[in-house]
Amino acid sequence: MKYVIRVSALTALLAFIATQIAAGYEGIAHGMGPGWAVAAVFIALYLRFTLPITIGAFFGATQVWGWHWALALGFTLPALVFVLPGVIPAILSLSTQGSSSLTRATPVCAEH
Repeated sequence: MKYVIRVSALTALLAFIATQIAAGYEGIAHGMGPGWAVAAVFIALYLRFTLPITIGAFFGATQVWGWHWALALGFTLPALVFVLPGVIPAILSLSTQGSSSLTRATPVCAEH
């Protein structure tokens, strides 16, 4: 029984992710063209930066599918739950230190 529940949950999650990617593609293609939409899907899948697809999913749900903005926000909010924990510390770091310590790369052989 546990196996059936796990497989069902995984199937539902994959269906939700596929629907969000489709909505993101449609939203970006509607607003900016299919070339940008393909680029956003590539960035989301291969570079694992999902913010453009998340924003496109909101616009795809509101502009293309005709959903109310609150329902579209509820549709895209689960993806933002995974994006915001990385973005908020970087923004706070920028505002308090003047530069983000999260994106600074330190050279291996730095000469001092």
